[in-house]
Amino acid sequence: MTYIENVFVCIAGPLLLATFFMGKKFYGTFFFCIAGMGACLLSAYVNTFFAKLYNADFINATTQIAPVVEEIMKLLPILFYLLVFEPKSEKINMAVLIVAISFATFENICYLIENGATQLSFILVRGFGTGAMHIVCGAIASYGLVYVWQHSWLKIAGTFGLLGAAIIFHAIYNLLIAHGGITQYIAYSLPVLTMIIGKVINGIYKSKHYT
Repeated sequence: MTYIENVFVCIAGPLLLATFFMGKKFYGTFFFCIAGMGACLLSAYVNTFFAKLYNADFINATTQIAPVVEEIMKLLPILFYLLVFEPKSEKINMAVLIVAISFATFENICYLIENGATQLSFILVRGFGTGAMHIVCGAIASYGLVYVWQHSWLKIAGTFGLLGAAIIFHAIYNLLIAHGGITQYIAYSLPVLTMIIGKVINGIYKSKHYT
């Protein structure tokens, strides 16, 4: 955990400097990018705290603590954005996905630092699998939030429901990863296949409603 803060500063620093030259149009993109990586950094601290508090072993920490903490941390900057700025639906989707992608990217970087990159094939599989998992969880939140935040009576219950769905998907992914063996590779392929199926279904839906 010693070097994660240094990595965050090295990545976030150039992004912050870039905001001065890119103009206000890109402020949101840089903000959510840094927010996603910051959520990942804070999740590492919170995960460690609760793992020590409950004396959790690797399996319990991975499947019971990490999914809850990480999905809540990813949701917090989005809730701030919704409550303060009341954005349009397309901006909500973009914000959620940027946070999810940034979170996954920083998590992969930290994994490389701690475990090395001796097997490029495994790193590729893990990189795409973990990235796809966070994107799927982000998609669950983004498309759901666009709908539930249009109905005041559904905001609180709907947000908690979406958070629960993302946590469950994340927990299943982590459980399969922790099992090891061939199950681990099934886990890496699960979110990728989910993304492909979701993209196909979304394309069919749009073709039927916009033609």
